[in-house]
Amino acid sequence: MAGLLGIEHLTRVEIQAILDRARDFQPAPGQSFKRFDLLRGRTVVNLFFEASTRTRTSFEIAAKRLGADAVSITAQASSVSKGESLVDTLNTLGAMRPDAIVMRHGASGAPHFLQRHLGIPIINAGDGTHEHPTQALLDARTILDRGKQLDGSRVAIIGDIAHSRVARSNIHLLSKFGAQIVLCGPAALLPRELGNLAPGVTLTTNMDEAIRDADVIMMLRVQLERQHEAAFPAGEYFRFYGLRLEHLKLAKPDVVVMHPGPINRGREISSEVADSQRSAILNQVENGISVRMAVLERVLGDKNVADESGESATGQQAEGGAHVGAAH
Repeated sequence: MAGLLGIEHLTRVEIQAILDRARDFQPAPGQSFKRFDLLRGRTVVNLFFEASTRTRTSFEIAAKRLGADAVSITAQASSVSKGESLVDTLNTLGAMRPDAIVMRHGASGAPHFLQRHLGIPIINAGDGTHEHPTQALLDARTILDRGKQLDGSRVAIIGDIAHSRVARSNIHLLSKFGAQIVLCGPAALLPRELGNLAPGVTLTTNMDEAIRDADVIMMLRVQLERQHEAAFPAGEYFRFYGLRLEHLKLAKPDVVVMHPGPINRGREISSEVADSQRSAILNQVENGISVRMAVLERVLGDKNVADESGESATGQQAEGGAHVGAAH
């Protein structure tokens, strides 16, 4: 895998391989993540032009858990803040020869442009309103961990669909596995063309209709920073599209509630739901590390070199004696 720019062009087999590998990296209950030497000697640069806590931090932790060196750079701390162009910044980083660049940018397609321009694998950590592939992967891993199947599940994605790269990546992924996807939100935030993005997608502005018999409810953040029109008042939005306990009665009894974060309590979701047993929000955060470990290994694994004893780095043992084989 030369990089990871999106979910749209991955096959179901490729996605399943990443999900299976992520499960190998999950710590046992009550244990912490183990450290491996799978990417020893590799350098991963995290280049974030938009604010991020979960994604940037989990990529950094994932790289270090695999034995790689990780360097995180924000736009404010880069020469872009001094007027340097994006291409010049990436050329400068490329001259330092990192093994991969994890990139988040506000412009849709920016990672694709740079992947063509540079000879370094680029992992898309979110580009504009286009895609957020590792979020969709960790969401799928979380759904499976909660005992749900992707094939045939009814997944309601609710909120600011128009500006959500998370929604688009999840639509691409879930549709490849035969899920029934219901997109729901205010008409102004629910582009009709998304109904044609993949098979099995329906649209509604009625929240009760979206949630009825749902296996998974995926709430989205209202992205005020991307909206060019007057935003809904928080109270009005919550009244019609905020997830509350009474909504859960319409869904399957074992419904899984998700949110990519950061959550805005009282606007998109109530505290009672966010903190309930049905909530998998913290599970999503935890799975971000194991999924991004699987992605980094898959992107950089074919570049592993033999260690001094002649063994491949993928044959190294983790601290504590656990053994992880090569990527699927």
